[in-house]
Amino acid sequence: THYLPPGLEYLNQLDQIIIHQQVDLLEAILGTETSSKYEIKNHLGQRVYFAVEENGCFDRKLCSPIRSFTIRIADNTGQEVIRVLRPLRCNSCWFPCFLQELEVESPPGTIAGYVVQNWDPFLPKFTIQNQSKEDVLKIIGPYATCGCFDDVDFEVKALNEMTTIGKISKYWSGFVNNVFTNTANFGIQVPVDLDVRIKAVMIGACFLIDLMFFENSLDGL
Repeated sequence: THYLPPGLEYLNQLDQIIIHQQVDLLEAILGTETSSKYEIKNHLGQRVYFAVEENGCFDRKLCSPIRSFTIRIADNTGQEVIRVLRPLRCNSCWFPCFLQELEVESPPGTIAGYVVQNWDPFLPKFTIQNQSKEDVLKIIGPYATCGCFDDVDFEVKALNEMTTIGKISKYWSGFVNNVFTNTANFGIQVPVDLDVRIKAVMIGACFLIDLMFFENSLDGL
């Protein structure tokens, strides 16, 4: 039995997590970049958590896809249960010493794990680490993240990169919705018995993938 940080008990029952970005009408109408807000749901569409991104206007306008941020994730009572922290780092394979690294805390102030980008000239690759910075899982994306009306899958693999145990998927949600609101819809599929802290880290990985590959891409168009 895994230790269950307060607020993560519900993740213990889930093998599928849906992340839906809420549409901001001001951003959709005026093209103004605002802080992102997300609903995190189970496979039945019931909201489990609510997430809000915190950063400055300068970061959003000038550093958009590589911007630093703090994402606070609260349960339905408003209690913060997960905190995702991303520093300003490089987003290019030409700078392998300064690639992305994300920290996930649960409860806030206690490390749950990390998402670390791995250098590769062709594929998006990440390592999921536990609170002790020990490697746990790998995430490997496709050669091209342009969906062109199809879902885009990032496979979750064992450390040997041979066995696939789940995936993070960017869902295609329709031309009009994507072009005019650029909202994100993701699904995370993992084994139900995966440590809840690693499930929380997978949610952080999903946010990182969204900003790195889909923030300014009109979601595959």
